[in-house]
Amino acid sequence: MSRNRTWIVLPAFNAEKTLEKTVSEIPKEFFGRILLVDDASQDSTVSVAKKLGLKVIEHDENSGYGANQKTCYTAALELGAEIIVMLHPDNQYDGRVVGIMSDLICLGNADVVIGNRIRNRQDALAGGMPVWKYILNRSSTLFENVVLGQTIGDFHSGLRAYSKQVLETIPFEENSDDFGFDQELLVQLAAFGFRTGEVPVPVKYREESSSIDLANSLIYGISTCRALIKYLFFRVGFSRFAMFSAKK
Repeated sequence: MSRNRTWIVLPAFNAEKTLEKTVSEIPKEFFGRILLVDDASQDSTVSVAKKLGLKVIEHDENSGYGANQKTCYTAALELGAEIIVMLHPDNQYDGRVVGIMSDLICLGNADVVIGNRIRNRQDALAGGMPVWKYILNRSSTLFENVVLGQTIGDFHSGLRAYSKQVLETIPFEENSDDFGFDQELLVQLAAFGFRTGEVPVPVKYREESSSIDLANSLIYGISTCRALIKYLFFRVGFSRFAMFSAKK
């Protein structure tokens, strides 16, 4: 794998206010290898992306956060990507670290690298993370680590890097088209035995940053629990699920 075969993918929906700032933080060496998939935004996201010189794919209708990522990864692989970094275009994550994440995969230190925002409670809350989100993040991350046998610090990060092998093995097409996609993918990583690493990133919650509300967070939690139950059944051999069957 090579750092110069790394693609940055931006799953976007109504990101016109934050897109330029997000892109400006990505190291210049990756320009020309940034792909934005627009999920039928109702603002000028596409126009801004094209002015910035990004490669753009547009969904004709809003398909959901998970469906957006499916398009991101499929298209990036078709473009010859060996490492794919998924970065939310709402400027909630530190785009400066994408090269570090790519390097950790190139070195063979990890198959997947996650941006960890939760280094301590003080930093998380000072960065604007709502208290209820912090509590849900900490409790659900602990639970998922116990079930999956992992030590991941932030199960809910929107900054992730994947090797080509991971995305060509895991049947991510079987996952939810909605917010449950991210958690299902982490459950799959554990099931397939891929190694996960992390890099620290600051918390940057702002008014213009995208975020799911409490009601959708609860639905997201239910989707996560469903994936974990499937994982437990899979581990003891009680059932077979398409999400745990490697691509052919």
